[in-house]
Amino acid sequence: MIERMRRELGIRAVTTAYGLTECGGLATICNPDDDAATIAGTSGKAIPGTEVCILDPQGRPLPPLTPGEICLRGFHVMKGYFENPEATAETIDGDGWLHTGDIGTLDERGYLRITDRLKDMFIVGGFNCYPAEIEAALTAHPAIAQVAVVGVPDERMGEVGCACVVRRPGATLDEGGLIAWSRENMANYKVPRYVRFFDALPVNASNKVAKNELRALVSRAA
Repeated sequence: MIERMRRELGIRAVTTAYGLTECGGLATICNPDDDAATIAGTSGKAIPGTEVCILDPQGRPLPPLTPGEICLRGFHVMKGYFENPEATAETIDGDGWLHTGDIGTLDERGYLRITDRLKDMFIVGGFNCYPAEIEAALTAHPAIAQVAVVGVPDERMGEVGCACVVRRPGATLDEGGLIAWSRENMANYKVPRYVRFFDALPVNASNKVAKNELRALVSRAA
């Protein structure tokens, strides 16, 4: 798509970026001169005056290409949430790192790739499961138009995945069929143990899938 935007539409400056309100809106950005694969697959490098680090749950830096929490530090990081010191302390640690709640990796060049939200991650038998990764694999199924994966409680495994699926018009797909397909296409701990079908997935005001609502729906049905 990046290549077509440049070639067919004549758009010279195509880029991607990452940020959040707590850091003034922007933390990383691709150079418009970067190759198309870099722009399409990453959110760029830290802007001047900003540090980006991937930390583990104990606050230790992780090596390149290892997923962990994206943390930011710099001149534009907020001082805190208004009249909410507890939330501020949960978000900004003693070393000044803003914990974004996003999961990602940094490559050897310092380019950031966003992979998931920390609050969406669930743990199956000791293995970290990132829904976005499982969703990307499931969308390869020809009968699936849209899918969201959420973790639900499980007595034996602690949590397991539930795939919330919207089928393509006219497609035939049942729970057993999708689980069998998943076992052939991903590691066993990532395979959804439940599948629930929807005519449409609930979304919030930003048109993002409302996973909290989905968790509540599928937990009641489990």
